[in-house]
Amino acid sequence: MIKMDSKAQLTVDVISKVAEGKIDIVNAAKLLNKSRRTIERYLKKYRKVGIQFVVHQNTGKSPANKTCDSLKLAVQNLIKEKYFDVNLTHLRELLQDNEGIQVRRETLRSWAHEIHHVKRAKRRRSQARKRRERMESPGLLLQMDGSPHRWFGDKKSCLIAIIDDATSEIHAEFFKSETTIGCLKVLRDYISRKGVFKALYVDKAGIFGGPKRCNFSQVQRACSELGIEIIFANSPQGKGRIERSFDTFQDRLVPELRLNNIQDMDSANRYLQDVFIPSFWRNQIEVMSRNEDSEFAPVPVHIDLDEVCVAKDYRKIRSDHTFSYGNKFYLIESPLKHSIAKQKIEIRTGQGGSFEAYFAGRHLEVSEVIEPTKPSMYDLDIQKKLEVLELAEKLNNVSEAARLSGVSRDTIYRHRKLIREGGVQALKRQVRADHIHKNRTDQEVATTVIEFSLDNPHLGQVQVSNQLKKHYQIKLSASGVRYVWLRENMQTCALRLQKKEALSTVI
Repeated sequence: MIKMDSKAQLTVDVISKVAEGKIDIVNAAKLLNKSRRTIERYLKKYRKVGIQFVVHQNTGKSPANKTCDSLKLAVQNLIKEKYFDVNLTHLRELLQDNEGIQVRRETLRSWAHEIHHVKRAKRRRSQARKRRERMESPGLLLQMDGSPHRWFGDKKSCLIAIIDDATSEIHAEFFKSETTIGCLKVLRDYISRKGVFKALYVDKAGIFGGPKRCNFSQVQRACSELGIEIIFANSPQGKGRIERSFDTFQDRLVPELRLNNIQDMDSANRYLQDVFIPSFWRNQIEVMSRNEDSEFAPVPVHIDLDEVCVAKDYRKIRSDHTFSYGNKFYLIESPLKHSIAKQKIEIRTGQGGSFEAYFAGRHLEVSEVIEPTKPSMYDLDIQKKLEVLELAEKLNNVSEAARLSGVSRDTIYRHRKLIREGGVQALKRQVRADHIHKNRTDQEVATTVIEFSLDNPHLGQVQVSNQLKKHYQIKLSASGVRYVWLRENMQTCALRLQKKEALSTVI
């Protein structure tokens, strides 16, 4: 039995009529849109095998270059279990490097589509923008930004990167968050390796001196001391070079960190700077600039990057040569020939959080001033009790000491017993664990508040108070609801949802 479509049936009809002499070869070629040579070949096969000439010889046969099904299943299992967050191009490279499997990209794409497991590209913007050409020479313009993301592990961290607009050469490092100290460290490391560049292109965040910092920041101050101009972008698309680099990092670096079982920041930084950037970024992303002459300038001899790329604050020196910083007082220990009272001292804060004090470029030795603290209410209460006991010992008469101090004899004897058993600290007033304030909400009402709040975690304290009064006839103020929440650590919607989930898990 031969199955034919409409095209094959038309071919058989025309060739059969040519064989019967009803149509000549020229007209048959026009009807089938074939050459005369093809019609003659069809006619020869028709006279030899009949209508089977229309069936191709490879019909029903497997292609000679067909990939075996076992390899297909193995690759699909690897996609599901190991490479589930990798794009097709990256997947093809990882299969070849890690698994020793070489598959054509289109074949790999069809296999991935069969299991509905394809990493889609991000939606592109619809707004048309004019393309800006790269800078002609390296060092003319660099772009800098930070990208908070779950790069490794379960917690978010920030990747701060700086990239050359002309060549896409990049330097990046992981930090806990996008901080001034982190940006200054990345800036210092890049300048110490390449040199001073001309301009830095950043967004209007306050960390770079945007409107939030009234056009001043530590990064802006450091760039000013190095002679680097800061340019603020009006949109993320303006600094698209660094924004697209973060897309590439999130697309490729995150799966590689997961596959290498990297969970801490130090290991992630080592892998990024020693493996990912040298092996992938420099080979696949970096380009040659149109002008080979570099615009990087060497750091001037009189400039120390360790003194420039740090956070600097200023404090006024008091008349006794002390100053305050971080809610603490410090005394200047360095010998001084002349008084520097009423002058400003420079505080330089480094990566570890420690600081150093400088005046007119000179490093000063400082020490913390420990001031005596005022006694607490408990300390004053213990002191009064000790004074009464000393008076009783001095008079050698408890009754007379009780009359003079206004304290009962039983109290004096009780305080003596407490000192013999537990020392002076035993005189500290003890609060019973089972003591409940007279104004505290009843336990039954508190239980109702907790249950209603867990059933409706999105409601605020005022709404909960109104609903309790409406449905349960419980008159409890919004502040009372708040106090119940605080005792149970459920004062926010997120905490209430978390507590509800924990209770449901236990049940």
